[in-house]
Amino acid sequence: MDENHQVQAHNLLGLKTQVPKRKDTALTRTLRSCCFIPQRYILGVMGLLGVCNAYTMRVCLNLAITQMVNRTKSGEAHFDPYACPEDEVIGNASTTVLKPYAIFDWDEKTQGLILSGFYYGYAATQVPGGYLAEKFGGKWTLGVGLLSTALFTFLTPIVIRGGGATWLFILRVLQGMGEGPTMPALMIMLARWVPPHERSFQGALVFGGAQIGNIFGSYMSGILLADGRDWAYVFYFFGGFGLVWFTLWSLTCYSTPNTHPYISKKELNYLNKNVTTAENSSLKDPVPWKAILRSAPVWALVWAAVGHDWGYYTMVTDLPKYSHDVLKFNIATTGTLTALPYIAMWLSSFLFGFICDLCNKKGWHTIKTGRIIHTTIAATGPAICIILASYAGCDRTAAMVYFVLSMALMGGFYSGMKVNALDLAPNYAGSLTSLVNTTSTFAGIITPYLIGLLTPDSTLAQWRVAFWVCFAVLVGTNVVYCIWADGEQQWWDDVRKLGYPPGWKHGTLIPDENPEQPETVGLASKKESEDL
Repeated sequence: MDENHQVQAHNLLGLKTQVPKRKDTALTRTLRSCCFIPQRYILGVMGLLGVCNAYTMRVCLNLAITQMVNRTKSGEAHFDPYACPEDEVIGNASTTVLKPYAIFDWDEKTQGLILSGFYYGYAATQVPGGYLAEKFGGKWTLGVGLLSTALFTFLTPIVIRGGGATWLFILRVLQGMGEGPTMPALMIMLARWVPPHERSFQGALVFGGAQIGNIFGSYMSGILLADGRDWAYVFYFFGGFGLVWFTLWSLTCYSTPNTHPYISKKELNYLNKNVTTAENSSLKDPVPWKAILRSAPVWALVWAAVGHDWGYYTMVTDLPKYSHDVLKFNIATTGTLTALPYIAMWLSSFLFGFICDLCNKKGWHTIKTGRIIHTTIAATGPAICIILASYAGCDRTAAMVYFVLSMALMGGFYSGMKVNALDLAPNYAGSLTSLVNTTSTFAGIITPYLIGLLTPDSTLAQWRVAFWVCFAVLVGTNVVYCIWADGEQQWWDDVRKLGYPPGWKHGTLIPDENPEQPETVGLASKKESEDL
């Protein structure tokens, strides 16, 4: 039994917590005296940078690929009567921006397949990543995963020039596998480091790194690719950023407070006293998968997540291509404008969260109603905006305003379906989140490939069809969510306390228990459920 489980066992038995004695050296005493910032906040900042790093490596190809592919075609050129003018115009004749490093002749279908490759690997390692983080600790599960992605990113130019599209697709799958454990490992580390009353702030801090990564990745990619520079610089920059982050992460962060060599004694005692339910996973009942998979609110959540990811990945993966190929922004402008929607989403997510919490606190609506309202805003609002953007034609200002507004409204997902797993299953939120994320990630696999099929010539009319498909998915999945969503803890999350529903005929969820006579729980267990 490791140090943290010893502490947990003492807490559960009502004994005085005995923090295992750690070896004190001159170095650890010096470091402890120098580190006046609480280590859980250092973990929060490094977690934010880790998520930011993960997303920059995920999205950098989306912009770089516009400079890798030579769109000059032999034979008769496709005529698009709705084509927008280029940024560079001399007199009445448009000039072609030189792309000296555009050495690949990949059609839109091939590009879509390459962009989707990441999500094959990402979906495959979500659940195993959570298991490895529980068994070996979140520090190395997350760290080694992102280290591998950083190395693959750094080697991307060599791999592409050596093996072309096939090798790049394989490399993207491997990159996705490295990033798959990121969210499960971070959730486990935050549960072990952050007291319940601090988790909202720390969660917003850490997971806000996703939008910061999208902003930073898009903006820096635009700068690095401007003036016809080699696209390889993008991968060297973000791969190097990942290697620097891993070094700092290895030196400053640890899986649990009791394994941290230079955490202050005051903070360690505080965390051991207040974080008591985060590490009792070995004492919980098995994950009730047969009840989860039969739960209508769970499948409503899955459908809502599919709609969210479809719309989100359409924007993340294909907005740079649309801005460059259809609206004809130059590459530096494309990078800057692609960052604007993520800034809007990041800021609006805090506003939606404040409004939702205020309405819940005032009793103006129930948790269920709040989740449905914000999910509906975040699904139907963007669906309408992207259609308006496509019909704005070559009015580039109007199109980008609609795209920015679309992502701003999508920020409502964070106070809607994104936190609904905590409502339904506070005791099994990790397992439920892995199920939802794994399923919805397939949207990231399908959308780039499907858009590549729908836009072979990357014309405005073809993209309009792709946006109508996105509209249908966002609205359709939201209807399912509105019908079957729930905001209450489900019976299977704590069957000892809540019991089985009438007519349950699928066996017990707890070993050696009769479903007709479920065990009751003691006051301590009830209190733990309420705290969660």
